[in-house]
Amino acid sequence: MPRTRLQPKSRHFKLTIAYDGSSYAGWQLQPNGRTVQEVIEGALAKIARGPVRIHGSGRTDAGVHARAQVANCSFATSLTTGTLRRALNANLPADIRVLRVQAVDARFHARFSAKKKEYRYQIDYGAVADPFVRAYAWHHPRPLNITAMRRAARLLIGRHDFAALSANPMRPVETTVRTVSKASVVKRGNLLTITVVADGFLYKMVRSMVGGLVKVGEGRMTIEQLRELIEAKKRTASVETAPAHGLFLWRVFY
Repeated sequence: MPRTRLQPKSRHFKLTIAYDGSSYAGWQLQPNGRTVQEVIEGALAKIARGPVRIHGSGRTDAGVHARAQVANCSFATSLTTGTLRRALNANLPADIRVLRVQAVDARFHARFSAKKKEYRYQIDYGAVADPFVRAYAWHHPRPLNITAMRRAARLLIGRHDFAALSANPMRPVETTVRTVSKASVVKRGNLLTITVVADGFLYKMVRSMVGGLVKVGEGRMTIEQLRELIEAKKRTASVETAPAHGLFLWRVFY
């Protein structure tokens, strides 16, 4: 009698993904734009020979990049994690790479299992824009008081209501309170890197933080005014949102 071919079992995977967000309408699926999630799901469908839904640790906006976005998915396959990574990258465009594939427990969820995230924002403040970082840093040629920006960044650390430093959310949120464990401003040559680590982020929260810190650095806002703005817990026209292309989702902590 012919042997019965065993069907592969459904397995659960954690994907660590890097992408250049320049050509995408953000991470999450949407009807009017090509997204990172859509492209990865398309690659998975070819491997699984059927639709596969992935769940990201969070949404990145149009033009935002990721050094280590995390997603989870489940589907039936007998491929090893190394072979699956190679197969995915063979079916993905060059601006999206799966860095790692790990087998995980069914209880793991990229978003709900996350403890905190790190975002980094890059500013090129040379007099002439560096053409080699133009897609990954906001060119800001005017002088900035970096000492004042570092002092202002310390206001962000701790548990606060960040409603004033966020935009209207894409979806309702239960609370606008978040805990920031790190907010730093580091200068290397003409490149300024603002790093923020928190237990969660609101819509356009980091880009609004950067906008506020830059206003302080320009002298258009005092540190005390930034403090009052945060304490007011209300978005106003004085909050400026930094451009998307300087922002990176740098790391997700589990």
